[in-house]
Amino acid sequence: MSPGVLARFIKYMFIGILVMAAVYFILPGFVERAPGDYYTEQGDILLRDRKFAEALKKFDEALKERPDHRGALMGRALVFIQTKKHDKAVVELTYLIDYLNRTLKADDRTGKGVLAAAYANRGIVHDREARYRKAFDDYIMSLKTDEGAVSGPDVVHKILYGDARPSTVRKRARYIAEQLKLPPEKRVMRVPQIDKKQRMYKP
Repeated sequence: MSPGVLARFIKYMFIGILVMAAVYFILPGFVERAPGDYYTEQGDILLRDRKFAEALKKFDEALKERPDHRGALMGRALVFIQTKKHDKAVVELTYLIDYLNRTLKADDRTGKGVLAAAYANRGIVHDREARYRKAFDDYIMSLKTDEGAVSGPDVVHKILYGDARPSTVRKRARYIAEQLKLPPEKRVMRVPQIDKKQRMYKP
């Protein structure tokens, strides 16, 4: 066998191995994916890129495939929060919270994380709209549901964004509780340099 033929044989074998590996490892992920998951993942990517209109369309597509897809419902709520459509965000999050409270199984840890995040995000919306008692109640429900899911950014997030002491649900709830104990004229409910560190939650 000539060197040229041998080289082509090795090249084609290598390509064949790559194709088979792709079929074996990648294709099942698309074939076995639950209805709505693909569009929800696409929506998440667009949401991170702040392409809100496009993200909302993807979440809507996910809900067409699978009504009550919790990731898509959360995604829609986050779009509404980011675009300051707070009334719509509250409606979406309230629906998600009610749905999860009706259907969540005791051993569904991921679902509990989503429920905790939904309470936290609704609390954030109430907070921004100066509905502080409602915000406090939602923060407490979030912590009771799954504090670990809303305990704050992980180490990677802190390294990437350089915030060693980010705002958390617990910190904000404690602050609101302390302020509400004071006479109204002495309360300081907004501290812009701290409030801007408050982040939304998506498990």
